[in-house]
Parts: sequence; structure tokens; C-alpha cells
Amino acid sequence: MLQIHQRRYLGSKTKLLSYIDEIITKEDIQFNSLLDVFGGTGVVGSYFNDRADILINDLLYCNYLVYHAFLSNEELRENELFSRIERFNTLNPSEIEENYFSLNFADTYFSKDNCKIIGEIRDEIENDYVQGIITFREKAYLVTSLLYAMDRIANTVGHYDAYRKTDDLDRELVLNRLDVFNQYNANNQIYNSDANQLVKEVSADMVYIDPPYNSRQYSDAYHLLENVATWNKPEVFGVARKMDRSHIKSKYNLKTAAMAFSELIENLNTKYILVSYNDMGNNGCDRSQARISDHEILSALERKGEVTIYEKDFQQFTTGKSTKDDLKERIFFCRVRTTDEKSIKKTLPRKARAITKAKVKAKDKFVKSPLNYTGGKFRLLSQLTPYFPKNINTFYDVFCGGVNVGINADAKKIICIDKNEKLIDLFSFIQSINFEELHQRILKVIDTFGLSQSYINGYDFYKCSSEKGLGSFNKEKYISLRKKYNETTDKEEKNLLLFVLIVYAFNNQIRFNGKEQYNLPVGKRDYNGNIRKNLANFSLMTKKKDITFKYDDFKSILTYEFSKDDFVYLDPPYLLGTASYNENGGWTEENEIDLLKTLDKLNERGVRFALSNVTEHKNNTHHLLIDWAKKNNYQIIDLNYDYNNSNYQSKAKDGKTHEVLVVNYTIDLKE
Repeated sequence: MLQIHQRRYLGSKTKLLSYIDEIITKEDIQFNSLLDVFGGTGVVGSYFNDRADILINDLLYCNYLVYHAFLSNEELRENELFSRIERFNTLNPSEIEENYFSLNFADTYFSKDNCKIIGEIRDEIENDYVQGIITFREKAYLVTSLLYAMDRIANTVGHYDAYRKTDDLDRELVLNRLDVFNQYNANNQIYNSDANQLVKEVSADMVYIDPPYNSRQYSDAYHLLENVATWNKPEVFGVARKMDRSHIKSKYNLKTAAMAFSELIENLNTKYILVSYNDMGNNGCDRSQARISDHEILSALERKGEVTIYEKDFQQFTTGKSTKDDLKERIFFCRVRTTDEKSIKKTLPRKARAITKAKVKAKDKFVKSPLNYTGGKFRLLSQLTPYFPKNINTFYDVFCGGVNVGINADAKKIICIDKNEKLIDLFSFIQSINFEELHQRILKVIDTFGLSQSYINGYDFYKCSSEKGLGSFNKEKYISLRKKYNETTDKEEKNLLLFVLIVYAFNNQIRFNGKEQYNLPVGKRDYNGNIRKNLANFSLMTKKKDITFKYDDFKSILTYEFSKDDFVYLDPPYLLGTASYNENGGWTEENEIDLLKTLDKLNERGVRFALSNVTEHKNNTHHLLIDWAKKNNYQIIDLNYDYNNSNYQSKAKDGKTHEVLVVNYTIDLKE
């Protein structure tokens, strides 16, 4: 007796079923109906068929027939079907005339004799169904038995993208009975629809989503089974003998997968969502790279409800080119907000996402800016944040730069201030747009100007190496993009182009000339996995937190109204160095004195502040800063850090750099 899971299929969840069940138990999910949007083999729906009404869908008709065979509520005349199967297994190919299947597939995936038998069986099933001799479910039952028999002996590695030229074709084709349990099928619903359209029309207590992971179209991998299932006898072509599959191409295998996923989640009518996806990232063979990142999944789900992430080891399907063996299957569980919760969600704190059975590295506690801003404090956050006060009402990040400090601040409200208006506009733009949409618009700019996408194609595709970078390929295209940005007046387009420019620029830096034109040369890198990850996390955090980006000068903070629980953090240009962000006019001793006077006035008003700076750099000592701190009894806290990406704060051969934090409130330095 055949069971539903007994077939070879990309991404089959048979081994994940008990783990999914554990999550359902752990989360105390109560459900009477389950929608499996991308049914695949149908094993998930089948597994829960004895405890819920199943709604199951797939774009492939061959899977649709399998679901009807195992899960439909239509009656079956099983004795009649068993007799047919026994007769099919006695067919003699020498007594069968050539048919569609033998003429097109002989000695490819199957021997010519087996092809004649397959064609004969399929013709009989279709003729009897058209004449009303068998019902649709009985047709599905017989076709399913045939498909499983074919799959067992097919001359492939588990899919039909190609066949082995040296394999033995003389395997016997044997059809078997199906192990069906009709008592559980009474209210099941089976669909052969586009998933994004279907979810607008149906509802279920729980939805399970297992979308395609990469660029491998299932219609390419299973075209032959689809051909047999539909039996429209189309023209086939190529070595693999494929038919036209344009009508069953999935958008989830394309670059627009993230947008499709976001739309799908938005339209779900359900209480609980479970999403299976793994962390392929940019590891392994190029075609196996995940089309949707964890961050894009989170962004979509967190707009729907509260999310918990579970993960489990799994084996990636490859064609032998991948070397990564520590991949994780991630299960994203979303408890959907009720209508009342949705109306007040902005006023309620969100639960922290729990990453179960995963070790979180220290650096993963912080969100990293998508901009590689000179002097950025990301790598210093673990030392800075313990010295910040607790229970902050409003956190002011003055000279916010790349916003590494502000975005990670633990406060009720965050205001990020910088005198670079273009920088503030860019962050406000990122905050205003969903990450999925922003991501797609970035990709469109990249495609328009023909820039590299090493994340998808790798370095070899561009005749470049990781060591030398992609500058030689991108140079002329980057110059065209830069010219377009400098000429554009539309504010939104300018923000989008600026971000792409920064990504492809030298050291991912920001620099403008005296005419306010971006003038950095091309860099070595492109829109890679790390930048995508950082942008996704940053974008998400700008929407989760009450954060404002403000164009202003540091002197203006004296005009602000502060409460006793407010806190001001400042990371100005350093007097002992130079940097691209203060090249036009620079940061002078006069500026430094003005800043220190401003801090004294804040101190007089009882406002707590912390100032990042250096007391020593390249054998130069910042006496002005040291004397000022001592005079006012401010604490100077030494930090253990050197900037390996900043030409003005690097640990030079001829001297040391002492990074410090100056605070005007009491800290027990022994803690």
C-alpha cells in the first residue's frame, strides 16, 4: 500500500512533521482547520488530517491529483480500482502500439517498453473518465498510483531536469494500491490555484506556508509528471523533453518572491501562521540561494502579529555542488493579532522574538546600520551601552551619523540628529517604506544601470575575484548612476539612488563636494548578503521603535525641552583627526570649544549626557578635552577599541589611540 509521502520531491517536509507538531504543542495552538498553501507532496495536510479539516493547494496539477486521491471526500470503488491496477501490471509492451508517451520519451527517463505501458495506462484512464466510467477521484487515484510507480523507477536523481545517460532502464513498472483513510476526509477542500489569489478567498484557523526556496522552478523539476497528470499531450522539446511550462511558473522562484510573500501574508485570514524556510543565504550553489531572506519573512509576519523563530538542522537538496552542511530549517510561528490588538498595536510593547535552540552571538544583540559611516560605533556598542542610564525617556543621538547608537538605544523615544540633511532624508526614506518594496526598488536600480549582483551570480560571473573586488566591472556603470543622482531633483528618487550609490561606492562612504554633488569613486563591493541583512534589520527597527530623524545642528539642542529622564549622547567629529563627513570646513578647535560649552549648559540644566571622543591619537594628546573634564568633575571612561576602517582613528605605528566616553553622571567604574 502506497502512503502519500513515498515519493521523491524537492523540499519534502516528511522529516519535519514531528517538529512542526512539537511547535504546535509548545505554542498551545488550538485549530479545527488547516490551510497548506504550498502543498507540495501533501504530507503536512495528511499528517493533520485526523484532527482538522484540511484545505490544501498547489500550482502543479500532478500534486492536485495526489491530494484528491488521498484526501478527497468523494467516494471510491476500491475493488474496481484494485482490479484495474492488477491488470495494468500484466500489460505486455509487445502487444501495445506506439503512443504519445513512447514516441516522445522512449529510452530517456524510462525504457521504450515502459513508455509504451505508461502511455497505454494513461490513455485508458483518461478515456474512461471522459466517458463517465470512473469518477474524478478514481481517475486521480489511478493516475497517482501510476505517477508513484514512475517515480520509483525513473532514470533521474529525483527530478526531471535531466536523465542519466548510462543508467539501467530495464526496471519493472509496478503500480500499487493507495493507503487512504476516507473517514477523515469529510470536510477537506482541494485547490489548484495561485496561492496569493487563493488566500483572498478562503480562511482557516491555522495556515502552513512552505514556499519555494530558490530559483529552481518545480515546473522544471517535475514537468514530466505534470505532463502525465494533465495528459494534454503537448509538444516537447530539448534533451530533457520538456513542454511549455510558462503557465505554471511560480513567482516565488523569481526576484519578486519577497514582495509576493509580503502580499500573501497581508491577505491571510487566520489565527496562526507557520512558515518553513531555511537559512541558505548565499551559501552553496548559486541556484540554491534563498529568494526570501529571514529578515524579509520577519518584516512581513511582524506586521501581522507576534513572531517566534524555531530552527532545526536539515539537508539541502543540491546537485552535488554545495559544500555547506550545517544549514538550518527555520520555522517562523506568528500568532496573528486580533482586530482589537491591531487597533492599539502601536501603543503596546512588542514581545521580543525568541530564537529557540539557537545560540545568539554577542554582536547579534545589536542592529547594524546599512551605511558604513566613518567612525561608526557599531563595534563599540557592547562597551558603550552598559554606561548609559537606565529607564531613559527620550534618547538624543547627536551627530548620529550612521545611527548605530540611536537605532540600538533602549528608550521610550529616540531622536537622531545630524547636520547632514541628505543623511537625515535618507534614513527618513528608509523608515517610510516597507523593506520588501525598498529591496525591490533597489534591485530595479541595479538592473537599470547593469551593476553587479554577486549575491546571486558570484564573482566569477563578472570575471572578478573577492580579493580585488567588483570595481573593474562596475566602474562605468557606477559613474552613470552617480551622474543620474547628481542631476535628479525628485527627492524620493534621489534618496533611493543615494543608497545604491553608497552601496557601490569606495568603502561604502558618503562624501559631497562643494557643489553638493556626490563625488566618491566606485568601490569593491556591491549589494551583498550582509548589506541586505543590515538594511532589513535596520528598516524593521525604525518601524518598531518610536524613532525620529531630525536635521539640526548640535547647538540647537539647547533650545529643546528636556525631562529629568532624558539622555543626550554625542559622537562629534574628533579634533585629533579628519574624516570625510567634516571635510567641507572641517572640525576646528573653535567647534570643539562650542561643543564643550554646550555640554556645560546641558549639565547646568541637569541633563545627563555622554560624549564619545579620543584623548590620545598618533602621539597627540587632547589636553582641551582632558582639562575640561577634570575642571567640571566629569568622568572619563577608557574604552578598549581601535578603528580598523577609519584613517583618522586607526592604531598607527607611531602612536596609540585612546577612545573614551565622558559622562556627567555617576557611574561605578568597578561594576
